[in-house]
Amino acid sequence: MEKRVFDQVWDQTRQKYGIYLRLLEAMPEACYFSFPIPAMRTPAELMVHVSATIIRDIAQGVAKGNITADEASEGRIAKELGKKAALIAFARECWELADAAVARIGPAELSATVPTPWGKSFPGWVAFNIQGDEFLHHRGQLYAYARACGVAPPSIYSFAENAPEFRPSH
Repeated sequence: MEKRVFDQVWDQTRQKYGIYLRLLEAMPEACYFSFPIPAMRTPAELMVHVSATIIRDIAQGVAKGNITADEASEGRIAKELGKKAALIAFARECWELADAAVARIGPAELSATVPTPWGKSFPGWVAFNIQGDEFLHHRGQLYAYARACGVAPPSIYSFAENAPEFRPSH
């Protein structure tokens, strides 16, 4: 993947993340540690998974040449954060760390084979394709959780309504 194309993909991820943050804001505090859909993660656990493992850890891993993620700690982290405001602050921090890592990624990192904790190695650009698939999948789960908690989620195409740093740049 050319760096120019990758930058466009990341810009689209930035805009989607803005909608994701608005979804997190819309969810009621009481819903975060409930099980709106039985036998699945709580919204708080899923939010930690998306923000840390999917967005932050993949971006940082491609930048450093080794994706490390500790999915087993996601539930503990969610409980330690404990409140909606702290969870959302964590999601914002994960974005900032991911975005800083992406700023260091060039053609060499995109083409390099990157080991993962999931028993596979991929070229960096493939890891970002996987990131996009995982983000889409889990954001969809959070939309279902929001509806189960009585919340109408934001339109998935309402990029212009994002906070300024997540709005379309052109």
